[in-house]
Amino acid sequence: MFRRIFVIVLDSVGIGAMPDAHEYGDAGANTLVHIAETKGGLTLPVLASMGLGLIEPIAGVPAVSRPIAAFGKMAELSKGKDTTSGHWELAGCPLFTSFPVYPNGFPAEIIESFKLHSGLDVLGNKAASGTEIIAELGEEHMRSGRPIVYTSADSVFQIAAHEEIIPLTRLYELCKIARDKVCLGDHAVGRIIARPFIGKPGNFVRTANRHDYSLEPPAPTVLDLLKESGFAVTGIGKIADIYAHRGLTESYPTKSNSHAMEVLTDLAGKSLPSGLIMANLVDFDSIYGHRNDAAGYGQALEEFDTALAGFVSRMTEEDLLIITADHGCDPTVAGTDHTREYVPLLAYHKRLATTPQPVNLGIRSTFADVGATVAANFSLAPLAYGHSFLKDLLR
Repeated sequence: MFRRIFVIVLDSVGIGAMPDAHEYGDAGANTLVHIAETKGGLTLPVLASMGLGLIEPIAGVPAVSRPIAAFGKMAELSKGKDTTSGHWELAGCPLFTSFPVYPNGFPAEIIESFKLHSGLDVLGNKAASGTEIIAELGEEHMRSGRPIVYTSADSVFQIAAHEEIIPLTRLYELCKIARDKVCLGDHAVGRIIARPFIGKPGNFVRTANRHDYSLEPPAPTVLDLLKESGFAVTGIGKIADIYAHRGLTESYPTKSNSHAMEVLTDLAGKSLPSGLIMANLVDFDSIYGHRNDAAGYGQALEEFDTALAGFVSRMTEEDLLIITADHGCDPTVAGTDHTREYVPLLAYHKRLATTPQPVNLGIRSTFADVGATVAANFSLAPLAYGHSFLKDLLR
């Protein structure tokens, strides 16, 4: 058994279209493979040593004969391909009803309700890229003071505002109004997102002060069960937002992938209480995947691999590391939406190097196997979904 389990979620780092991907318009998607092809090969020595190249052939990533980690991939049981359903399923709570989406903007009753409760008229109300919509409407927003409301292919109600026009405290208040009073019932989107920006017309830049307001998971997650049982549960990055601040004993907001890895590495070197440390590395998705920046995505993966080496050096004999993702976002396909993909699964601890044979975890039928493994390690009651792979790691 392990005293600490670290779970790193590489936001959107998918590894191949699932069998039902065509139903989502994602046939042929493969985030990792296509990025590697675009870049002419990825240099990921740490991930390669863990067996990443054994999950799927990836240009530049060798299929090592003796991986130091267990390897496999997981299918999503939930109906969707978004951050919220992916993370909830990782924690043992899959969703079988998709969140509502609004490809043509929100219906009039939603906008009127927001105007009524906020006292503000709005700009936008359409599905759009976040960077494009502030370029289009940012100047009018600064002139009028009206917030920019928009959505995307995901189930989100996003509010963009210049930090000098609508202060962060007011922007966050507007998001809470949307979460608590507007997006309810059939219109209960997965997330309300504050999208602050700065700058001048022609040079607007989104800031790191984004804040997500998620629905609460409809059933207990492994985070809830751990906290109730007296274990420490630490969220890094937007983990607290994704789980609606439920099931956590401590949270560390971060401003980038590199910042998240710095926090993780620092925590690994400290004497922490037993429990779960879960991190989300959002830059892969928000900065590169949604912007179709395959080259930048590849560089970010290589930077993560370098940071991972430092993190692994801090791990103890009592630590387990699980690396996975929540969905895909193939930057090489048409559109900027997430993609319905398998996600990689790597599980590393120092004693695995002594096992006589590589540990192939195969193709798992649900992301919830991660939550089930965490629950089994800490002797919690079995979750309703997922099968633990803990015994495979300890053989």
